[in-house]
Amino acid sequence: RAVLVDLEPGTMDAVRAGPFGQLFRPDNFVFGQSGAGNNWAKGHYTEGAELVDQVLDVVRREAEGCDCLQGFQITHSLGGGTGAGMGTLLISKIREEFPDRMMATFSVVPSPKVSDTVVEPYNATLSVHQLVENSDETFCIDNEALYDICMRTLKLTHPSYGDLNHLVSAVMSGVTTCLRFPGQLNSDLRKLAVNMVPFPRLHFFMVGFSPLTSRGAHS
Repeated sequence: RAVLVDLEPGTMDAVRAGPFGQLFRPDNFVFGQSGAGNNWAKGHYTEGAELVDQVLDVVRREAEGCDCLQGFQITHSLGGGTGAGMGTLLISKIREEFPDRMMATFSVVPSPKVSDTVVEPYNATLSVHQLVENSDETFCIDNEALYDICMRTLKLTHPSYGDLNHLVSAVMSGVTTCLRFPGQLNSDLRKLAVNMVPFPRLHFFMVGFSPLTSRGAHS
């Protein structure tokens, strides 16, 4: 089950046209037209606030289709306007509606070395405040570390977003393996939190992955 959200249609068109476009229900693509312009307030208070009810309707429909809803996993970045501003708004709204379900986020944290926009520190700071309050588990994914791994370990001179996403997907797959397959430990989101979170507000995890091999090495 996945709900894909953005404040501009371009990325959704790219996903739909990509190799995995057929995996998602067409109704679960929710997008605006204006974009957030890397502005946290636009995502949280203006453009995002207009779209969030539409997103919640889709989330509600997906939740109703579950036999036993464990919780939610949000994948977003903290450097832009949509992922940071609207992402945190969505988390707080889902929290209001499903207060007893787990909220896990995979948050891509910006870094000064690998920076798209000058306002990334502001967007990230405003988002982290929201995550402290409203998330149960936050897996921090570090942009700079991703680039370093691509360059040093995978020997890629100019890493593309595809290469970075390939790494992130491998990490997310590893983190969620214990939820998707039978096992003794961390068999659901709540048990993972019990083992990993000493105090409710200290729920920010660093993820690691090994062994690291490039896509070329597999073939």
